[in-house]
Amino acid sequence: MEAEEEGANLSIYKAARCIKRRDNSLYNALRSIYQDSIFVSEISLLWPQLPLLANLRCGLWYSRAFHSTCYFKSTDGHTNNCSFSTARLNLHVAQLAGEKGGCFIVDSTRKGKRFPDSMSKTIPIWTCVFNRAIRDFRDSNGSHESVCQWDCSLHLPLWVSQTERASIEKRLEEWTLLLKASGADIASLAACLRKPLRPLWISQKTVIWLNEVPHHESWDFTPIILVSASSSVGVSQHGTTSEFSWNYIPGAGDDEESWARGLSPGLFWKHVYDLINSGPDVCNQKVADIVEKNRVNRAYRGESAPQITVKPLKSVSLTQEEPSVTYDASIVKTDTESSEDFGLSWLGSTNLAVGTSQIAADAANVDCILNCDQESISVCLPSAESYLHLPMMTSKFDRFSLLTNLQKAMNFAKFNLSQGKRLLVCCNNGEDISVCVCLAILLSLFDEKGTFDDGKSFNATHITKWDMRRRLVYLCKFATDARPSRGNLRQVFNFLVGGKCVHDLDMGREE
Repeated sequence: MEAEEEGANLSIYKAARCIKRRDNSLYNALRSIYQDSIFVSEISLLWPQLPLLANLRCGLWYSRAFHSTCYFKSTDGHTNNCSFSTARLNLHVAQLAGEKGGCFIVDSTRKGKRFPDSMSKTIPIWTCVFNRAIRDFRDSNGSHESVCQWDCSLHLPLWVSQTERASIEKRLEEWTLLLKASGADIASLAACLRKPLRPLWISQKTVIWLNEVPHHESWDFTPIILVSASSSVGVSQHGTTSEFSWNYIPGAGDDEESWARGLSPGLFWKHVYDLINSGPDVCNQKVADIVEKNRVNRAYRGESAPQITVKPLKSVSLTQEEPSVTYDASIVKTDTESSEDFGLSWLGSTNLAVGTSQIAADAANVDCILNCDQESISVCLPSAESYLHLPMMTSKFDRFSLLTNLQKAMNFAKFNLSQGKRLLVCCNNGEDISVCVCLAILLSLFDEKGTFDDGKSFNATHITKWDMRRRLVYLCKFATDARPSRGNLRQVFNFLVGGKCVHDLDMGREE
């Protein structure tokens, strides 16, 4: 009898899992994203002069036309664990807001919340710390009149408790000192920002009177308008069209590795109407065809084009379930999938650039290429010595890959940069491994001003984590998409301080 009850409970559990997977199908996710994108478009048209930014990576799904991207992590705003990260300063966001008079930032979150923590706390902390640093800079330069009118108070949404507000306010001075010591170009921000930064929150529940929308220049602050794309429904919504029915998924763009099947935001918007009109029955096959056609085109152009791997799950449903898919998340790009749409970032006047392996083959004004991608690429360079392929893996898959290859990378960089050649360091996404290699090159071969000195300043000093942090801020000033992982940064530091034994001890504690 007990065995029968246990079997019945297990069957109910399996049935519930089946229903959840069916509701979270690929078509439901794409249809939900498209529905939410209409709201984002409507809001952006209220202030059409302001640029639209996507908070990576979830926000990138909700519009076909983003001006740029940013990276504010929700973990920096988790309850009772708030922080201010100098590795994610997003200086370009403040600069852009100052130039344009404000900006939109788009993100989304799962069921049960109106706004992700990145919007509730991370960005409000960021705006407050930047305002305080700019005030202190102006104060030290004698701009007392503007300082008196400069709002440095912490602006949080009403749902953040007073206890948490007080906890955050206690650390604002500490974070302001951290920003000022990081080497960030506060002077440039102070020059372009005429009014202090301030967040505003807009969701699908926000009431806006269309005949009373103020002009953004009428405010006495620079607005950072935080748009939460999805509806915060507590129960599932069922949508129907003339042909298909579908279930709405709040925050559908989140965790794309678990549902997107290799589809990227750029590919989605390139084929959006074809996908939406295909219906749930053929959507999976349509996506598979689009992803494979794109992969073949990229391979034809000599770009990295890894095969998408489909792994069917064990059947636990009452009816046959769709297979799940796993793929290399690094193939997802921050714009469209055409290689000409990707840029590379030159790091000031260093003759050093960072970018994706997709653009390396056609990159202009490049004399030599250091390719850190798993796949080699076809390049047209003056000689074979101008190209070095060092396949590296992120620390998630190999804790020593970067450390093992950095010396060869340094030798190649030093040989070419010492001759005045322009070097491109590339990897699959241009955000992590190539950024870490460039960071190691900057610290090893350049001084703090970005002048090549063949390692003289490096040999004369003892590198600290704070030195790395300051140089990373310098790098991110030019490479705004840089998102180096903690594990890879640790390998760079251990290489620079000079020993695999140190690396082993450090990583052992981490694991």
